[in-house]
Amino acid sequence: MPKMRSEVSEELKWDLGEIFSSREEFEKLLGEVENKIDFGKYEGKLADEEVLLECFKKMDEIDYDLEKLDVYAFMKKDLDTRDGEAAELMGMCENLIVKYSSATSFITPEITSFPEEKLRSVIADPRFKDYDYSLSLLLKNKPHVLSKESETILALGGQMYGGFHDIFTMIDNADLPFPEIEVDGEKVTVSHGVYGMLLQHPDRSVRESAYKAYYKAYGSLLNTIAATYIGNVNKDVFLARAKKYDSCLSQAMSGEDVDVKVYENLLESVHEGLPLVHRYIADRKKILGVDELRMWDIYVPLVEDADIKLDFEEAFKLVKKGLAPLGEDYGKLLQRARDERWMDVEETEGKRSGAYSVCVYALKHPYVLLNYQPTSHDVFTIAHELGHSMHSYKSDAAQPKSKADYKIFVAEVASTVNEVLLLKYMLKNTEDKKIKKYLCSYYLDMIRTTLFRQTMFAEFEFIAHDSAEKGRPLTKDYLSKEYKALNEKYYGKDIVSDDEIAMEWARIPHFYRAFYVYKYATGIISAISIAERIYREGEKAVEEYFRFLSSGGSDSPVELLKLAGVDLTKKDAFKWAMRSFEETLEEFENL
Repeated sequence: MPKMRSEVSEELKWDLGEIFSSREEFEKLLGEVENKIDFGKYEGKLADEEVLLECFKKMDEIDYDLEKLDVYAFMKKDLDTRDGEAAELMGMCENLIVKYSSATSFITPEITSFPEEKLRSVIADPRFKDYDYSLSLLLKNKPHVLSKESETILALGGQMYGGFHDIFTMIDNADLPFPEIEVDGEKVTVSHGVYGMLLQHPDRSVRESAYKAYYKAYGSLLNTIAATYIGNVNKDVFLARAKKYDSCLSQAMSGEDVDVKVYENLLESVHEGLPLVHRYIADRKKILGVDELRMWDIYVPLVEDADIKLDFEEAFKLVKKGLAPLGEDYGKLLQRARDERWMDVEETEGKRSGAYSVCVYALKHPYVLLNYQPTSHDVFTIAHELGHSMHSYKSDAAQPKSKADYKIFVAEVASTVNEVLLLKYMLKNTEDKKIKKYLCSYYLDMIRTTLFRQTMFAEFEFIAHDSAEKGRPLTKDYLSKEYKALNEKYYGKDIVSDDEIAMEWARIPHFYRAFYVYKYATGIISAISIAERIYREGEKAVEEYFRFLSSGGSDSPVELLKLAGVDLTKKDAFKWAMRSFEETLEEFENL
């Protein structure tokens, strides 16, 4: 059972008092921000550069305080999801954010309407150096901005555009007939969370029963899910054409200022690396000793009873040792996170599950939520979340508020660099052969699921959208046929791609946010490349990596990664990731 919050040592809990010492202090700032949200005097006058600069600075001032309010409210609620007062504070913040968004909605259309020469002049003006990148994006997207009337019509459809995701969410969580199977003599409902655990069950018949029952549930709703997903794809095609983009992919990549070449490089490089996955699958079949490897065998651990059980203090010390290649100052920052209560460590009653990192620019330091348990996974979670935190810390320290937030495209890079460095340290400093095998297996599965599997998802998304753009009618049978063919291509001949796996596309919620999943793959590719450079080149590579961590959102994420020696418009980084997978596979096979 989780502990009561009062049972946890203060040093292992967040100190939210450094943000607000009382509700009265929170409400005082809330009122002050609300009184500032009046931008009427700027509307229609932004062509005057003095007025534009004043408007930007006022937005910075409000963003600064609004983030402080919003982060405090949701952190407070996450500590006890049953806390009615925290929910009330969140509601107050949400209302304020809506009011702010409404009050500033004229700004982007008005700036975009500037003549190109005017926009270029503002971007080049030193007074606007804190805003030059965001302004350059407005200039870049200017050809895709429609008339005011057309933009208004498209905006009116905003709620409708998200409806397909909402429908799928209801199907997937409320309407899906979760099946029951028998496990160890007891009836078990195969919910989403339980399904993941059952696929790791040592009894193969349990895995098979869970797999078939779970996909039978999706099969019973496949017509409805297919109609929902096809509607979502057609919506993407409509918006891309309305906004004058060449394709849905171009529109999605433009949103994060990423060259389409990165997507193409990912697919091409992963295709070249597929023989390594096939080899790993063949190894898995051999180790499990089965005549036929099935899709329900793909998640069961290959090394049993090798979990690393450490209490939090031991785990934190191990993480610090693993991240020592990043230097003494980085280690001191990690220690500050521990000593200054940036982390809320233990699982307690009502606390939100999982883990995350969030930064409050006003405080110049991040917070980490954990629910630590003595498992290998949770040791790596410490390293992972502190990677996010150090990225935020360095970006906030080096950048103005307007450039501090980094894009989703690079969000998983620092966290995964930490995981890879920790794993390499543990492999090098572990004599226990079983633990070495376990760590190799852990890394291989991390790459398989994050790089190869997410790229397979990305290729499916491309096929679906490309087919729709070319006028091919999408059907559930067509989507299932294409998905099954991809599964055969990615996993190879040593595993059976059955009729159930052909329906896997129907249960992936990320597909309702088109061309998102590829970022997981490019993130781990970038992270592996950076970690390998740090091991090869030492201080020089670390210095360049820190330059990237300090860059926030000051330029295109692809350009910023180049600061750390990663150029995703070329194939070197992709090759390093494949080499790392191959070397680990060889070590695993030798063990």
